[in-house]
Amino acid sequence: MLKKIYFIWLLITSTTLAFSQYTDQINSNRPGISIGAFSVGTRVIQIESGVGYRNYKHKSYNNSISRGKVGFISLRYGFLKEQLEINYEGSYMMDKFQNYTITPGIEYKREGFLNNFIGLKYLFFDPFKKNNEINVYSWDANNKFKIRDLIPAISITIGSNINHKKNKAYPFGDVFEIVNKPFLYQTSVFPKKKEPFFTGRISLATQSHFFGIWVFVTNFTYDRILSDYVEKNYILTLTHTFDPKWSIYIETQGISSEIYKDQLFRTGAAYLMNNDLQFEMSLGFNSKNSPSSILINSGVSYRLDFHRDIDPQIKKDEKNLKKQTRKEEKELKKAFKKSKKATKKARKNIKF
Repeated sequence: MLKKIYFIWLLITSTTLAFSQYTDQINSNRPGISIGAFSVGTRVIQIESGVGYRNYKHKSYNNSISRGKVGFISLRYGFLKEQLEINYEGSYMMDKFQNYTITPGIEYKREGFLNNFIGLKYLFFDPFKKNNEINVYSWDANNKFKIRDLIPAISITIGSNINHKKNKAYPFGDVFEIVNKPFLYQTSVFPKKKEPFFTGRISLATQSHFFGIWVFVTNFTYDRILSDYVEKNYILTLTHTFDPKWSIYIETQGISSEIYKDQLFRTGAAYLMNNDLQFEMSLGFNSKNSPSSILINSGVSYRLDFHRDIDPQIKKDEKNLKKQTRKEEKELKKAFKKSKKATKKARKNIKF
């Protein structure tokens, strides 16, 4: 049965694979938080959004607690070239913070952006572009391990974090920043850490495919560049498709900065409703108690597909035709000017 499904899938997608990285099914970065190497494809608008629950408890701050809701969204648009996309990532949190470092404890209600980023992603190496020969008659030929499968696709994302609010509730994403203030300013709304309006981010993403049902993604990110608290992190994500509609994943993320160091783990599942719609659920936790973290997410990914996949030869022929047309127009214009000049000269030579 699985071979039959795969055979049908190959018939549908083989022509697409020959010409671009665009796929007939939605290419979402969810349910994990790593970004894949591939873009969504030209003229494709994609929305990846959802809601989550966060529970943080910090042993070093007398078990102070942050409990809140998070809304997240990612907007992606492919333009100019198949390898290029512009993207926006945002996450907004509303929480209740219980500060137990003083007696009696104080409760604060806060809200603000944890993440607000806009950038450009470009796929500069695609090992599948030249190795796209598919044998539609052989399951084994297409799914046995090949050495070239170890070579990943590679992309780079460059952009900026935007802090539009002077007194940010969670500067640098730190939900415990408020307990670090001097005692006399515990009730102040002004954070001690000042986050600049713009800080840079650069990410390197790799993506490998194995046996037709496994995808391994890595991200290496240098974040909040030009600030006092540069952050380095990596993400490793392994996804397994065990059914045409269902996939599961496991993920780990390492974070290191002067504010926060941690190792997080996530797992979850995604369900493909149709070629343009995907639903997801995920659960995450970390490896320490300063703070301990519980993360729960649910979300949906949807795309508006206006993609047109054209054979490169047709594109080349169209380009040559336009070039030839422009050349003929220039020659025609030149001949017209020459004729007009000759007519004007002839009129001057007429004697009455």
